[in-house]
Amino acid sequence: MTGTERELPVLSLTGTGTRRTRPPRHFADLAPDDRKAAVTELGLPGFRADQIARQYFARLEADPASMTDLSAADREKSAQLFPHLFEPASVVECDGGATRKTLWRAADGALVESVLMGYQDRATVCISSQAGCGMACPFCATGQGGLQRNMSTAEIVEQVRSAAAAARDGALGDGVPARLSNVVFMGMGEPLANYRRVVDAVHRICDAPPAGLGISQRSVTVSSVGLVPAIHRLADEGLQVTLAVSLHTPDDELRDTLVPVNTRWPVREVFEAARHYADVTGRRVSIEYALIRDVNDQPWRAELLAKLASQHLGRLVHVNLIPLNPTPGSKWDASPAPVQAEFVRRVRNGGVACTVRDTRGREIAAACGQLAATGG
Repeated sequence: MTGTERELPVLSLTGTGTRRTRPPRHFADLAPDDRKAAVTELGLPGFRADQIARQYFARLEADPASMTDLSAADREKSAQLFPHLFEPASVVECDGGATRKTLWRAADGALVESVLMGYQDRATVCISSQAGCGMACPFCATGQGGLQRNMSTAEIVEQVRSAAAAARDGALGDGVPARLSNVVFMGMGEPLANYRRVVDAVHRICDAPPAGLGISQRSVTVSSVGLVPAIHRLADEGLQVTLAVSLHTPDDELRDTLVPVNTRWPVREVFEAARHYADVTGRRVSIEYALIRDVNDQPWRAELLAKLASQHLGRLVHVNLIPLNPTPGSKWDASPAPVQAEFVRRVRNGGVACTVRDTRGREIAAACGQLAATGG
């Protein structure tokens, strides 16, 4: 760990109030068909929309003042399409710089975090879709902080554009330029509680330049604690993203506590929605399972998990075990290694693929369940 730091209508199960501030319209909020109208409203010729899109999505340039293929006057007018969204309040690194967490402060003061991770064969960014989270899962720092507001489409996309630019510019430890290849909606918030903006952001992330950033849909993962109607809706969007269901236990009695939204949509309905997603898209569903000592790590739960996953999803399923990451004030911790190994063995014996996630960023509170966006 380097220890370096540089100063740089919402579904909620919690009782906390939510911000209603809506960020100003940004170029990344606009669908390709709407961009020409937006630039002509500013008195610019329509073809400028394509030039601006190429600058932002292909060259990863977010400052109109640096878009040198526009005249000085047109750059000044274009700035109206690039209002201030947020700025990096801090950047913290570990793993020799290969893991990089950014705390973003939005114009209204809302705080979110994203994590850029470099691997030997890929670069991945974990992004936030909401400031805070309203799902109230007791083992997750984000959920315990409550929900402030949804991120706009542009705020989501800007996390990815910024990460792509950082990777390109050699920010991942070794100084070697890298291409951002993977995006996971596993940061702060429940993505499917901000449904329309998340789906629009997926298009901006995945559409080929100049319509979008050109990252493969198959390299994008959208997680959910199990908002069943939204999972069915996502299945019918015509996308090829990976669905990751944060299950954490296969029985309703415990899941009502670990994932409170289970009281609305129980385990059986979550698996049925996941099956619908797999049937429509042909994509394998990932089942996320944070393994907690003496809480959800019993052998019988491993066997029940394998049984339900196999019954509902057949071969289109993969169980991703996550050793519980520590959070301030939590009474729970990760299962011992032998217990984890036995859990994996029993899931695999049930005919279901199962692996343990390579945890990154634990030292800087950047791992799964640790994002809390605290900062001055």
